Amino acid sequence: SKGCERPNAEVEMEEITHRTVAVNGINMHVAEKGEGPVVLLIHGFPELWYSWRHQIVALAAHGYHAVAPDLRGFGDTNAPPAVTSYTMFHVVGDLVGLIEALGRDQVFVVGHDWGALVAWNLCMFRPDKVKALVNLSVVFRPRNPTGKPVETLRAAYGDDYYVCRFQEPGRTEAEFGRVGTSLIIKKFLTYHDPGPVIVPKEKGFGDAPDKENALPSWLSEEDLNYFAGKFEKSGFTGGLNYYRALDLNWELMAPWTGVQIKVPVKFIVGDQDLAYHFPGVQDYISKGGFKRDVPLLEDMVVMEGVGHFINQERPQEISNIILEFIKKF
Repeated sequence: SKGCERPNAEVEMEEITHRTVAVNGINMHVAEKGEGPVVLLIHGFPELWYSWRHQIVALAAHGYHAVAPDLRGFGDTNAPPAVTSYTMFHVVGDLVGLIEALGRDQVFVVGHDWGALVAWNLCMFRPDKVKALVNLSVVFRPRNPTGKPVETLRAAYGDDYYVCRFQEPGRTEAEFGRVGTSLIIKKFLTYHDPGPVIVPKEKGFGDAPDKENALPSWLSEEDLNYFAGKFEKSGFTGGLNYYRALDLNWELMAPWTGVQIKVPVKFIVGDQDLAYHFPGVQDYISKGGFKRDVPLLEDMVVMEGVGHFINQERPQEISNIILEFIKKF
């Protein structure tokens, strides 16, 4: 019964150890468990190491050393104030430093959301560091030499598209502050609509103040409180700076235009995931673009009825897919 399950889950959570590692000029908080080959788990927005809580326990139980950092700007990791400190070179640099600090030449990598983008870039800059990659939600996006990302998104969706709304420093933070951290986290994590996130200016992110949305079965009050507690302390600027550095990344990444990802990859996405319904993504996957740019893409799983936060929504299936794939190497 459910009553019996809970204490075990709590015991396993308590066995996850935490430490701070100095990498690339910042202090990074890392959650870890288990011994064996390292599996590096990279979270997205607005998330933390905690998004991988189920996978950490499962991987450790199967002979792996699961390592889930809070990325720069998130949770208990340092959050430099400047947008310019959030390029892919900084974030990937942090992870290369972490791999070094773990004393490993190579690791397995699993990414989700922004973490998936970071993982693609880690494979692009340092394929020598990655044995194999399992990426969730976000396909590889080759650099488009003809247009900056924010302009392209604005042209496609207008000014009210969430990524465009996030651009102005301080503005979204103030809006989130008015709505309250807990409700903002809840709105994001329970978003289960394959359509784009459009936030009309006059309504803002606080639209429809809590219609008493029941939490989905995979997200408990405790889980929500953990996320909210950390964002309450850190604020959202660090996480938002990833979006604000999109165009800067585009400028800096010009030398990598046309580069392929030369690492074995498994890709998993939910069929209700907004990232899967992003214009052009399904064509990119089905018409061979994805396989052209990621030649070692071994397999792709589309999960039915699953939204964006796939590693939390279907924890056991995701853990099993990761384990099945990485044990080949």
